[in-house]
Amino acid sequence: MDVFSSLWLGLGVAFQPINLMFCFAGVFIGTLIGVLPGIGPVAAMSLLLPITFNITPEAAIIMLSGIYYGSMYGGSTTAILVNIPGEAASVITCLDGYQMARQGRAGPALGMAAMGSFIAGTLAVIGLMFLAPTLAMFAVKFGPAEYFSLMVLGLTILVWLSQGSILKALIMACLGVVLGLVGIDSITALPRLTFDKMQLIDGLGLVPIVMGLFGIAEILVNIEQKLDRQIFEANVKGIMPTKKDWQQSAGPIARGSVLGFFLGILPGGGAVIASFLSYALERKLSKTPERFGKGAIEGVAGPETANNAAAGAGFIPLLTLGIPPNVVMALLLGAFIVHGVQPGPLLMIQQPTLFWGVVASMYIGNVMLLVLNMPLIGLWVQLLKVPYKILFPMILLFCVIGAYSVSNQVFDIYLMLGFGILGWLMKKYGYEPAPLVLAFVLGPMLENNLRKSLILSQGDFMFFLERPISATCLILAVLLLVSPLLPMFNQKRRELATDEG
Repeated sequence: MDVFSSLWLGLGVAFQPINLMFCFAGVFIGTLIGVLPGIGPVAAMSLLLPITFNITPEAAIIMLSGIYYGSMYGGSTTAILVNIPGEAASVITCLDGYQMARQGRAGPALGMAAMGSFIAGTLAVIGLMFLAPTLAMFAVKFGPAEYFSLMVLGLTILVWLSQGSILKALIMACLGVVLGLVGIDSITALPRLTFDKMQLIDGLGLVPIVMGLFGIAEILVNIEQKLDRQIFEANVKGIMPTKKDWQQSAGPIARGSVLGFFLGILPGGGAVIASFLSYALERKLSKTPERFGKGAIEGVAGPETANNAAAGAGFIPLLTLGIPPNVVMALLLGAFIVHGVQPGPLLMIQQPTLFWGVVASMYIGNVMLLVLNMPLIGLWVQLLKVPYKILFPMILLFCVIGAYSVSNQVFDIYLMLGFGILGWLMKKYGYEPAPLVLAFVLGPMLENNLRKSLILSQGDFMFFLERPISATCLILAVLLLVSPLLPMFNQKRRELATDEG
């Protein structure tokens, strides 16, 4: 079956009324989550994961995917109108988007963000459609050693790109791996790290951990801060960019799409880094770099395009290799597993309707987002006026309901609250939750592939270096870990981490 026949199959799945409804629900909720500061796609997806248990895998993945790439759209609205990023990937949009709003050009800024996001999202889906089958065919050749080494490289890249101390990020990754080992040993079937608690026999739940680290912790952090929200709603008109705006933005949109796509594929890359690098690239290429930070539309078009391209490209390693490149994809991997589906190179063969249905729904979702974002800006402005003293207790209530509904155990609520306090302390002392969550998801897979490799090689660790792909991944991981010892590489890493922070 060629790509276009497969896409036709996927469109048949995506246009089923139930899937169409969940696609709309996903992108609408994603836009809402992006607009409201203090709530990210990870918290929203973990909150809504329990309600997908009784629907088809296609509908569940379509909705959760829509929340992710929909939040990339909505984050720009808050950044431009309020100077507070609704989503981490829209931080850099504040610099020029808010200045455009102050100059009475909020409309063109919002319009260009929406149009650039639509173009990048569509191009990312096209790239996913053509690149995924090729990568899946290549991934069939992977054995346990290659998967183990690739996961090690992915975690290392995430640690290397983390802001601040590499040692702190490495500690979080190691803690995540240990937490992932709680429960029944998959090979010996013996309980470990359960401390004779029956609630831990099945391991720690992903949803309570993620909701605690990202939802509860974010509420606690925001309560400590006083956010000044000055909304430039009076100037939101004339949202269609002018011809001059398009001329200035064409290059940034093209470059942002390519840059974001390739950074989205890399483990540890993602939308946040893509948006910052796109902004830095446009500022360096511009003949008038002094305009940046003062209302340059290129500073909106480039980053918003890059973060949407990266969001779409993040699905490629998840769907073809079964390895999540970032925290959001790790949560989506959990959703696949909950529904009895294992992403990887055989997904297109064993579950073609699911794979191509999700891909086709992303086309439809991007069109829905364009239609939603342009005329509904007035509605989002009104939502931004909701006081935090009302918003945060509602989020807390939904978190409690979501954590309990996963397995109907009060223990999960305590677990969520515990990780919420841990996440709050981590933010205060400079420890990032992303390496912990990704390592928690990859931990069991990492261990299984390590043990399978050692069984095949009869305990010979040289087995990992005798296979070219495995050896290449491990060598790159070691080079990244020792690079901070070299002043030049350490300075570059710190500059990137500081920009992202």
